[in-house]
Amino acid sequence: MFRTRIVPATARGERRAEHRARADYTGGVYGSMLAASVVIGAASLGEFPRTELVLLLLLTGVVFWIAHVHAQLFGARLSQQALDRHVVLHVCRDEWPIVKAAVPPAAAVTVSPLLGLDVQGALWLALSVSVAGQVGWSVAAARRAGASRRLVAATASVNLLLGLLIISFKIVLTH
Repeated sequence: MFRTRIVPATARGERRAEHRARADYTGGVYGSMLAASVVIGAASLGEFPRTELVLLLLLTGVVFWIAHVHAQLFGARLSQQALDRHVVLHVCRDEWPIVKAAVPPAAAVTVSPLLGLDVQGALWLALSVSVAGQVGWSVAAARRAGASRRLVAATASVNLLLGLLIISFKIVLTH
């Protein structure tokens, strides 16, 4: 069974600040790329395409999050330390950006009717939001790591090129 520790509020606050200072946004970049891939693969949706796409985005993010948590816990972590509640929660939190990255494209699909977009327009909007998220997460990661402006620009450019490659797949698959 999991052990529960009582930690003073100040220690929790310090731990949260430390976690924010060393946060890894790799999952956000990966999750945004995953969301973009889901959008281009969703060419043939059924009777409720927007609802299906929103669910597909969110559920795929959750499944990949679970896969990453499992890989971290039973791959790398198990050989290095015993699993307890703290370790499991830490890994779940560290991998959560994968799920968070699926939310903005899903929200874009949800609001697309308010913008007067048909289903194809919703797909393009979600794809654009995914690519923007991918670039944004990479910039956030580089800045948090203390990278130079040149390196921040380089990572943004590489992620933008990867996003444009995904968009080109969408163009090729739909034409």
